[in-house]
Amino acid sequence: MKALVDLGHHVEGVDTEPPHVRNLQRRFFYRLSGKLFRLGLNAFGPKDLARANEAIIKKTKNERWDVLWIDKGLTIDAKTLSEAKARNPACRIVGYSPDDMFARHNQSRQFLEHISFYDIFFTTKSYNVPELRSLGCQRVEFVGNAFDPRIHRPRNVSSSERSRLGGPVGFIGDYERNRASSMYHLSKKGIQVRVWGPNWQKCRLESQNLRVELQSLWGEDYAKAICSFDINLCFLRKANRDLQTTRSVEIPACGGFMLAERTQEHLELFQEGKEADFFDCDEELVDKVRYYLSHEEERKRIAAAGRERCLTSGYSNQDRLRKMFDLVME
Repeated sequence: MKALVDLGHHVEGVDTEPPHVRNLQRRFFYRLSGKLFRLGLNAFGPKDLARANEAIIKKTKNERWDVLWIDKGLTIDAKTLSEAKARNPACRIVGYSPDDMFARHNQSRQFLEHISFYDIFFTTKSYNVPELRSLGCQRVEFVGNAFDPRIHRPRNVSSSERSRLGGPVGFIGDYERNRASSMYHLSKKGIQVRVWGPNWQKCRLESQNLRVELQSLWGEDYAKAICSFDINLCFLRKANRDLQTTRSVEIPACGGFMLAERTQEHLELFQEGKEADFFDCDEELVDKVRYYLSHEEERKRIAAAGRERCLTSGYSNQDRLRKMFDLVME
């Protein structure tokens, strides 16, 4: 939203989950309805606790808009988009999500009901393009992930910050069994690995070289942690069928050295061995971690080149959105 303002647009936001709806009781009912939906009970959908539908209708009733941007609108009703379009016929209804929206765990009843109202939907999942069309979306465009230049930039971290946040090898992200297994494999080879993120209490693998921090990192601490690791691991979420993720550009944008799972989309984003490096299996992961831990200058050259690629190839929020809005306003 800030990037759109940077580009000269007038933007007003409607928060679908403001702080006052995040208490445990309301969160419980929200998750319960999502669970019922994933079990196949389509009558259930997350309740609009933030009254976002009401706010959208009010704003479109009182003012004229060029674009109504819906960011993963799981609680937005089809009726709301219908009314918005009726009052503002020239308004483009734009959808966006960084998640796999064909996967049921990312959907909602409301999303499936309103998907046909989008004039254009942007997805960071290339395979979602034909899939979302099959659900009734008129036009779907693939766009790569992006970084926020305000946050994702190189930092000079102190020794105390490095001790608090970083280490030789690190990963920042949610628990998933495959990635836990790979990092456990690294730790059993004598490599120190530190993990930040939610849901890691599910991990039952223990090693003296595997340090799991049971909390998430956001904003400044997230960027500083990336700059505090010699090697930043980039695992992809199997539940979302990822071929790239936000980490894929955020790590290099911070000037961090990235060692990521090898995919065609990663290879298109960064030149292997020159702007980032990649692995296919645990054995290759171990070999490359050992190599780069002992080749500091090469590691730093690759990290700097990865940062430069982010800037010159237009991976920032502003650059991505500029191209997206060219498509929106055609």
